[in-house]
Amino acid sequence: MRIYVTLCLLFFTMYSFSQKKLKALLKKENTNSIPYISVDSLKSETATFTLLDSREPKEFKTSHIKNAICVGYDFFNVDSISGNLPDKDAKIIVYCSIGIRSEDIGEKLKKAGYTNVHNLYGGIFEWKNKGNPVYDSKEVETDNIHTFSKPWSKWLTKGTKIYD
Repeated sequence: MRIYVTLCLLFFTMYSFSQKKLKALLKKENTNSIPYISVDSLKSETATFTLLDSREPKEFKTSHIKNAICVGYDFFNVDSISGNLPDKDAKIIVYCSIGIRSEDIGEKLKKAGYTNVHNLYGGIFEWKNKGNPVYDSKEVETDNIHTFSKPWSKWLTKGTKIYD
């Protein structure tokens, strides 16, 4: 029992420290021009929304959140997706690995006149870290997460890390 309690305390301490480091990284890299939505809030969201994955197609094919639309990052073009998003006041939630690229895409959407854009705090990594399912290119649940690069993989604490 004592070992179990010690392990639980160790995990909680590591998770708490990791969250503080993620918060510091996002504060350094982002401007908060696009408001965050937490994983818990997204899970309990009852309003209709469109979920956009701003990672590259190879990352999306490895795994993505169910019903997400891959819009990419490097070659993102608002005009190429505007047909899927005709209502500029509809709720849009953008995510990437941890929330940096998705803020950039959110800013482009906002500049194009979209008024209800949100950035998933912690991205797909936080989604998976909290035990939520992700799906591969065949829409089959998977444990794999493309972590963009080996250094970025430190932010993923659950799931199988894939990078090339």
